[in-house]
Amino acid sequence: MASFQDIQQRERGLQQHLTSAQMVMIAIGGAVGTGLFMGSAFAIGFAGPAVLVSYAIGAFIALLLIGCLGEMTVAHPTSGSFGAYAEYYLGPMVGFVLRYAYWAALVLAVGMEVTAVGIYMAYWFPDVPQWVWVGVFSAVLVGVNLRSVKVYGTVEYAFSAIKVAAIVAFILIGSYVVFGAPAPGMGLENYQAGGGFWAKGVGGMWLGVIVAMFSYLGVEAIAVAAGEARQPERAVQKAMKTTVLRLVLFYLLTLALMLAIVPWTEAATQTSPFVRVMELTHIPYAAGVLNFVVLVAALSAMNSQLYTTSRMMFSLARAGQAPTRFGRTNASGVPVAAILVSSLGVAVAMFINAFWPKESFVWMMSIAMFGAMLAWFMVFVTHLAFRARRQREGLAPLAFRMWGFPWLTLLGAVLMGAVLVTTAFTPQFRLTLAFGLPWVLLLAAIYWLRHKK
Repeated sequence: MASFQDIQQRERGLQQHLTSAQMVMIAIGGAVGTGLFMGSAFAIGFAGPAVLVSYAIGAFIALLLIGCLGEMTVAHPTSGSFGAYAEYYLGPMVGFVLRYAYWAALVLAVGMEVTAVGIYMAYWFPDVPQWVWVGVFSAVLVGVNLRSVKVYGTVEYAFSAIKVAAIVAFILIGSYVVFGAPAPGMGLENYQAGGGFWAKGVGGMWLGVIVAMFSYLGVEAIAVAAGEARQPERAVQKAMKTTVLRLVLFYLLTLALMLAIVPWTEAATQTSPFVRVMELTHIPYAAGVLNFVVLVAALSAMNSQLYTTSRMMFSLARAGQAPTRFGRTNASGVPVAAILVSSLGVAVAMFINAFWPKESFVWMMSIAMFGAMLAWFMVFVTHLAFRARRQREGLAPLAFRMWGFPWLTLLGAVLMGAVLVTTAFTPQFRLTLAFGLPWVLLLAAIYWLRHKK
């Protein structure tokens, strides 16, 4: 391949309607969902109050990822994103495997989010089967994605704005409860309850990083959306500089206040710890309002993930690595077939939830985690090759550059690799590598056999 312009040329057909503000909300929509409102209880159970350190480490890795991915995206804005970069800088097989692994991960993540939607709706309508709500909301969000990227961006902006407003309100209420008018049993002394800040030790804190990484997954959607952004180079820079900061503030502030209001031994439950916090504030209708917020959070994350995974399938089809129909767009520039096939996660989620309801959330999180974590790891590896190629070709530095190269890029790769290896020694996440490694080997074999033929 002579130049990256060949890849950008083959991925034309999508319409560029997204603003930088919508791109920020798309990233927040993907990263602030079930991972925060329900997954945080799981992380607290692993780490205790030291979960704050777990999420800080996760935020640091996300910051490094945004730096590397942002530089490559400014140089090559395209919907194929890190899959296309891996194809060009590491080889076609790597691009093929990475895109399919990531696509499968998000397909399952879509199903996980819509399963949560059924659970939330049961709060108001306990007599209605949950699969009814799964079907209804899935149809609505698939319909939104089928309209146009402009409609999708508007809906996702509204969803994410509701979440952001709710989190800000939570921070304000929590701050007042902790520092303004603390009730008995509330305050920073809760950090010492149940064994203290390091109750679960450094090992427990590191296990919390696994859940934290799952929570932050989704910020990479900015790079995928660059192919449909107005003035992509400028929009990407602006969006990436603000997204990580907002996510760090949202996650760390909400968790810090939550642990000050509720002892971590009570927050580490099977339900959302946010529910328990709002119950203690005694605000009228707080539980119903919170249920609406977590419902919107799940819908928003599902909407963002459906968009991202459909664009990855579109990129695969345009590269000749998937059926041609998935690379076609309608008059509105929407890859209809790619969106429909990317909705398969809904069926998978309904099947798993029907037969293994108690284990379904952890199982789907464990399996979906591999492809997304692999994508993050490969972003760091690809960035090393990207910089080496530009240096060999004597190209001028870009306006947006990863700081601390190559050491921080290498550090990001080491940390992501360590998180992936840790899953193999954690009973709750053994499925991550047990499913992921055979899946990668199968994809590599398919690629080799296909091209040999």
